[in-house]
Amino acid sequence: MDRDYREYESDSGEIEMLIERTKLGDKEAFASIIRKFEKPMYIYCYHMLKSKEEAEDALQEIFIRVYEQIHKYRPNMIFSAWLYKIAYNYSLNQIRGKKRWLRFIDRYKYDQPETSTEPIDSQTTLKDLLNLLTAEERHILILRAIHRYHFNEISEMMNMKPATVRKKYERLRKRLQTKEVNEGGTMNASITKSI
Repeated sequence: MDRDYREYESDSGEIEMLIERTKLGDKEAFASIIRKFEKPMYIYCYHMLKSKEEAEDALQEIFIRVYEQIHKYRPNMIFSAWLYKIAYNYSLNQIRGKKRWLRFIDRYKYDQPETSTEPIDSQTTLKDLLNLLTAEERHILILRAIHRYHFNEISEMMNMKPATVRKKYERLRKRLQTKEVNEGGTMNASITKSI
């Protein structure tokens, strides 16, 4: 599992120093920031975009945006939360763009493939579960269940009230647990119990 976000919190003094040095043009300080956040950002992008290649591209673009916008960062928000907010917005734009492209292709295709009507089998993986969710639901699930952010922090990233995020998360948990029961209780229980 990734480093817990609390570890980043304990490094906050060091991170703030690296941010200030980056704002002054120190590229080595920014390289240190990248090294510190590269792995959790990649995992987040992979789960959001569902593709290794897209996650790698996203990672580069996100860090470019962070570098260009670092002067906008204010220490009243945890830096990792600010970083995830940029990643979330970038991922949403990529997902929307992909959907527009697919709709465009579908309009001009003659032979559309048949969609599978088979139910999800008992060996459903985390990736399969994530594919069933909207981008917003994946974002909340990843930040809460995998990266262990508090609802207040997730709400800052998503510009929502903490109560709204909590309700969405609880509904999502119930839906996934109901899906497990409906599938005969054999769906990767360790996944749904961990959320």
